[in-house]
Amino acid sequence: MKTVELIAPCHFGLEAVLKREILDLGYEIVKVEDGRITFRTDLDGIARANIFLRTAERILLKIGSFKAYTFDDLFEGTKKLPWEDYIPENGRFWVKKASTAKSKLFSAPDIQSIVKKAMVDRMKSKYKVSWFNEDGDDYPVRVFILKDQVTISLDTTGIPLHKRGYRKLVSEAPIRETLAAALLMLTPWHKDRILVDPFCGSGTFLIEAAMMGMNMAPGMNRSFESEHWSNFLPKKAWYDTIDEANDLVDHDIEMDLQGYDKDPRMLKIARQNAQDAEVDHLIHFQQREVKDLRHPKPYGFIIANPPYGERLEDQETLPQLYTEMKEAFDRLDTWSKYVITSYEDTEKYLGKPTKKRKVYNGMIRGEFYQYLGPKPPRRRK
Repeated sequence: MKTVELIAPCHFGLEAVLKREILDLGYEIVKVEDGRITFRTDLDGIARANIFLRTAERILLKIGSFKAYTFDDLFEGTKKLPWEDYIPENGRFWVKKASTAKSKLFSAPDIQSIVKKAMVDRMKSKYKVSWFNEDGDDYPVRVFILKDQVTISLDTTGIPLHKRGYRKLVSEAPIRETLAAALLMLTPWHKDRILVDPFCGSGTFLIEAAMMGMNMAPGMNRSFESEHWSNFLPKKAWYDTIDEANDLVDHDIEMDLQGYDKDPRMLKIARQNAQDAEVDHLIHFQQREVKDLRHPKPYGFIIANPPYGERLEDQETLPQLYTEMKEAFDRLDTWSKYVITSYEDTEKYLGKPTKKRKVYNGMIRGEFYQYLGPKPPRRRK
């Protein structure tokens, strides 16, 4: 079977999490770069990567890579690529996005125009036609230029992978599903441990945790751009992958996932999102402020995405809120706590973390603070 290279963009700083996921799927890592991982697979891997990867933003099919210092270089390099192997004569193709960094070519509109012209020139010659109707399936192209190295790919995903399909309603500052999954994977939390989110909002952390606990593939209930590319990607690849995903789901699992929020409207949204994700039976939602957070169990995990103060009207309330969070955390001193926030005074109120790492929630730069509690005693067999 034909071997291809796929590129999986991800959140900056979380490449190691995605790398582990790709290796777990059985694929070979080709290159790890800031915010993207290239790996080698067969064509069936396009379906499996889209359906199974929790922390990738999309899956790109690499068509080729070459150096380009001028627009002539870009045109000729693009023209040499085997577009006819992937785009049929009636395919609708366009350069959806072009981005550059540290390169001589930097005008995105010009790059998009030249790549499109080169593709047309190549396929006119291969298909022996002078005009393309482009009335078939969509084949969006993405161009990335770093230090004059051009990488051109087809976007196999379409709507980004963080849009699982369950979150039709969101809070004002939602965390992306892919980021929530990656942060959970950075913790030692396991499906048999208690997980509490005291600022649950639309429920993303807990829904992602429930899906992970059930071994439910994040993409099994949505569609992808490349599902229609039957000219080189057989429909059977998608059917087989969905069957594989369904067989892996553990419907009998029991979990202790608890979500609290002071806003009853957000709890209604969270419950609906959990229901749409088919994990509502695993999550307990309740109206409660962080100052009232208590739990009788001696060990557990807290993960939180509290207000950052991005809105001016919220900034005055943050000192009180983070003070209350600190008091609640102190009551649960044997628990492990994880907080993602861009609030600059976080350590002033919560204390110095065991460790922290820079993360981006969309365009918002923040820190993932980790306050580790003692390890619970091992259970006797």
